[in-house]
Amino acid sequence: MIEDKNPQRTPLSELGEFKLIEHLTEHFKVNKKSTIKSIGDDAAVLSYGKKQVVVTTDLLVEGVHFDLSYVPLKHLGYKAIIVNLSDVYAMNANASQVTVSIAVSNRFPLEALEELYAGIAAAAEFYNIDVVGGDTTSSTSGLIISVTALGEVEKDNAVLRSGAKANDLLVVTGDIGGAYMGLQILEREKEVFKVNPNSQPDLSMYTYIIERQLKPEARKDIIELLKQLEVRPTSMIDISDGLSSEIIHLCKQSKVGADVYENKIPLDPQVISTCEEFNIDSTTIALNGGEDYELLMTISQEDFPKIKGNPNLTVIGYMTEEDRGMHLVTRGEEKIPIIAKGWNALKS
Repeated sequence: MIEDKNPQRTPLSELGEFKLIEHLTEHFKVNKKSTIKSIGDDAAVLSYGKKQVVVTTDLLVEGVHFDLSYVPLKHLGYKAIIVNLSDVYAMNANASQVTVSIAVSNRFPLEALEELYAGIAAAAEFYNIDVVGGDTTSSTSGLIISVTALGEVEKDNAVLRSGAKANDLLVVTGDIGGAYMGLQILEREKEVFKVNPNSQPDLSMYTYIIERQLKPEARKDIIELLKQLEVRPTSMIDISDGLSSEIIHLCKQSKVGADVYENKIPLDPQVISTCEEFNIDSTTIALNGGEDYELLMTISQEDFPKIKGNPNLTVIGYMTEEDRGMHLVTRGEEKIPIIAKGWNALKS
């Protein structure tokens, strides 16, 4: 028999990040009683006594997740911590420690790494967490940052993606779309700079959306607020890859459908005006932009009076029976199926 020298090669871009993880880990078994929730949520949940520990990790790769031509290293260090803390808070947990590992090329001097770690230290201080370890090594392809975050939550109080029920309300924190539009401004100014290195852009009218991209914040305050309001979400996820992708994650894990109302999606006026400037539909940006690090959750209708009128929380729809599917209800009352068009790091 002649051996096939050209076995099938499946491009990773065909799967995307989440299907790739699902495919590679589908045969992993949970053997430890202390493993309460394994792969498939914002963080793993481990049980060691009265409290449960949540663990999450993220990679940031130069040229894929950030561009150092317009991202200051101090901001990057801060953001590297934030993206991990956001996953911890999405589990209804409090963050406590992080480890930070970097791979760095020889084009970076010591002073550059001092800037990076100044940002890490600023985030650790602001969010009251400890940096407890990590690793450093060399890289031939620029800067790579890996952060692992740990947190804790009262036993049986972790909120997973899988708890939503039909008729639950779909709630989002803050406003969305800002980070993506901030990125568009930075990319535009980068192209202008290439043509004219002496140009000095006036970005004062874009301050909010640029900050949403360069220095996002994790919603620790929401976890504290929900506790004060005595509201425990039935499911929750952070908005890192786009609202549409996160809605689909909640629906699939919870085996429900969803109706999301276009006119309820919270948008900052700066997002709306910048979308008009770029001639982009603001709803499309809200659904697919990503990197806002807001929280998307479902709550029981019984809890609606507790959140009604709260400026931090907006009801954007409700969950339905699974066979009704996932839809955006437009301003014209038309129902459009929700599909995932959010961030896919595996696409070129």
